[in-house]
Amino acid sequence: MAESPYVLVLYYSLHGAVRDLARQIALGVESVDGIEPRLRTVPKVSANCEATEADIPDSGAPYCTADDLRHCHGLALGSPTRFGNMAAPLKYFLDGTSDLWLSGALNGKPAGVFTATGTLHGGQETTLLSMMLPLLHQGMVITGIPYTEKALATTQGGGTPYGPTRVSGVDGKRPFDAEEKQLAVALGRRLGRLALALPDLSAV
Repeated sequence: MAESPYVLVLYYSLHGAVRDLARQIALGVESVDGIEPRLRTVPKVSANCEATEADIPDSGAPYCTADDLRHCHGLALGSPTRFGNMAAPLKYFLDGTSDLWLSGALNGKPAGVFTATGTLHGGQETTLLSMMLPLLHQGMVITGIPYTEKALATTQGGGTPYGPTRVSGVDGKRPFDAEEKQLAVALGRRLGRLALALPDLSAV
């Protein structure tokens, strides 16, 4: 029996802000008939070469495997900002996907990116743009959020045309506001629709 098509919502979240965005993106995917979300995360990395993580996280989404990525019909990739770039654990995972690049497994599949910061000008847009680069190398079709989503023009917190974002506050206590949620759902919905509409180019 063939596996149901899914959008992989792959993220790393240390304090929960990116995880909350991921869950809203998953709701957007779920709103599209014929496709489902698959939430996955990646383990921490350590400068200590002997440090290891358990095979299964204590809570939240399971760890992503190469097959989760290989067989997805679309991808939403999320990370907190680390000096205007994605966090090391997500970069480490992506650095290990050369086999997918060589085989063209992700070629032609839609992808979007998302992030969270403590402050409004904490590097959200540069992080989103940097996260697009490995996806372009994989041949993925990048989508953002169009300005037909009215919340994009009115948000006072997170939200960019490059992808949904969240401003969690320096102390992490700023509420996840309605417009930030709307824009995350919008990306999920858009990815779900694109995943069903785009032809399979992985063998081209």
